[in-house]
Amino acid sequence: MDGIAYDLIVTIVNKGKAEKIVEFTKKAGAEGGTILMGRGTGIHEKAKLFGITIEPEKEIVLTLIPKAKTQTVLETILNKGQLCKPGKGIAFVVPVDKIAGINHEYLSND
Repeated sequence: MDGIAYDLIVTIVNKGKAEKIVEFTKKAGAEGGTILMGRGTGIHEKAKLFGITIEPEKEIVLTLIPKAKTQTVLETILNKGQLCKPGKGIAFVVPVDKIAGINHEYLSND
């Protein structure tokens, strides 16, 4: 690890909204994100079509971020993604104790 402390911001939004979340986080200082597909199972998530229960599809955005940028990026997600409004999604932060595979140094010793 390079001595920088990291957090993982997990954002869960309705299908089709994740690309915008990643776009917002990049403008706020993140380098990118990972989008995963998911399925809602909350009490308010179930809808019926012709009497058949449908589980709404969700997108999960994983944003690994230096702790120094966490608050700014999280606030951007909440505001730009309108997560303060009901049914728009949820975001939470998980502290990251260990990390491997990140290399932000570009060395050219050719």
